[in-house]
Amino acid sequence: MKLDILIFAAHPDDAELGCSGTIVAHIAAGKKVGIVDLTRGELGTRGTPETRAAEAKAASEILGLSVRDNLDLADGFFVNDKAHQLKVVEKIRQYRPELVIMNAIHDRHPDHGKGSQLVSESCFLAGLKMIETNGPDGEKQEAWRPKVVYHYIQDRYIKPDVIVDITPYWEKKLESIRAFKSQFYNPADSSENTYISSPEFMEFLEARAKEFGHAIGVTYGEGFTVERHIGVKNLFDLI
Repeated sequence: MKLDILIFAAHPDDAELGCSGTIVAHIAAGKKVGIVDLTRGELGTRGTPETRAAEAKAASEILGLSVRDNLDLADGFFVNDKAHQLKVVEKIRQYRPELVIMNAIHDRHPDHGKGSQLVSESCFLAGLKMIETNGPDGEKQEAWRPKVVYHYIQDRYIKPDVIVDITPYWEKKLESIRAFKSQFYNPADSSENTYISSPEFMEFLEARAKEFGHAIGVTYGEGFTVERHIGVKNLFDLI
């Protein structure tokens, strides 16, 4: 399956928190979008890998994804080396996206920055035909490099290079986040509290989205950083 956009996330729920409004906006515009989670989030204080997988499936259905995959890398301990890069390269070549979106370049959780660097370098390597990989069917894969890569912004503030208006899709973003019932605020859940399970964290998410939205004159926005300058053919493409 060829995708228009492929999102990589260090943990299940990273993509929902960072860019689910943008995902829904592009699916509504007819684009095919998929997510590849790098790990199963097995080191999380709340929930289990099994519950996280079920929650990711529910979130995927809410978002309308074409595909969701998981590389099953070691949560907290994956590294940016050849073996891990080749796993990411295989997914890029399998789905052949025009655009790749990945974790923040640096963040509170070290896996986010590590995942960002791993995927960024793998996007370049995927375009080198001398690197040989095989797809799920065992067939040799052709080289493929996405045209553009973006990084979503997560917990720590990073000045965005581009902001997407997600105002029409804000409620759908929240719905996809709440699909991860084990991870976020639920007054009926007596599990151990964590940084992201407090009601204040959900308030922070809305404040961040409003801050980014305010910067471009809309209600809610999602911010992204880029690795190269953004080019347009028409200045009226800007809002």
